Amino acid sequence: MFAATRALMLAVPMVAFAIGGGVYSPSKPGTGTADVALSSLPSLPAWADNDLPEFSGYSDTTEKKAAFFSFLYPRIVLANSRILLQRDYLASLATKDTLSDSELAWLNKQSQRLRIKSEPGSQAQLAALNKQLDVIPPSLILAQAANESAWGTSRFARAGNNLFGQWCFTPGCGLVPQHRPDGASHEVQAFASPYHSIRSYMENLNRHNSYQALRDIRLEARNAGNPLSGLALAGGLTSYSERGEAYVGEIRSMIRYNNLTYYDKEFRNILSDRSPSQLKNLASADAEQVLLPGYSAEG
Repeated sequence: MFAATRALMLAVPMVAFAIGGGVYSPSKPGTGTADVALSSLPSLPAWADNDLPEFSGYSDTTEKKAAFFSFLYPRIVLANSRILLQRDYLASLATKDTLSDSELAWLNKQSQRLRIKSEPGSQAQLAALNKQLDVIPPSLILAQAANESAWGTSRFARAGNNLFGQWCFTPGCGLVPQHRPDGASHEVQAFASPYHSIRSYMENLNRHNSYQALRDIRLEARNAGNPLSGLALAGGLTSYSERGEAYVGEIRSMIRYNNLTYYDKEFRNILSDRSPSQLKNLASADAEQVLLPGYSAEG
């Protein structure tokens, strides 16, 4: 495929991000070593492995919520920044006349992870990756984490760092639900840390057929030049719970009641510099505090 064809295929959604104040727009290739796209991600910072705090000790609901959001938000920024580095690299491949074996291998690795079946290096593969290799708004992640984990106090959150009720099907992969139906084999997956639960949840939304509607809503917003909205993307979660539309309404109510759109705006603010070097800094921040809203080195 010619480079011009690849670039045109990705141009509309990528440019729309910048015009509409969306979450991300790629840097221009060839603008210096600091802006070279990264084919591999930097090492995770040590704090990504920290366990969940004890949120049940809070007697004041407002304080508990503030602590919950302050703990999760840096981990959401970390996970989203690492996805944006991958998107940046994906955009750089679209400008090339030919792709090397290592570049094709990277595309295939991402396709396998996201369950994309397309010819290596094809327009279909690049278009599918552009749609599925993308961020999730912080407001949606925070609302679902609070809902599914009872604000970090559920058994699965405390014992397995599982904030979203994700299942697994290998014996010993997690915790057996106390009221699991006879004959059922699923467990509630255990994670090494809450960060890994967040990352797995985001990958689930980005690859599972049940959330195609969510990805359609996200891509439509991209193409229209609109910022990503947790309220809008929640509309693609009817399959997340057997309660369907009632669950969607509950998540949207949580976003509104807790003013979680604030975190979407803060995420866009922290990405006012969207260069790969800045994304790399966010994706490997030495301290989680630097990713919190309003952080300053002086303060």
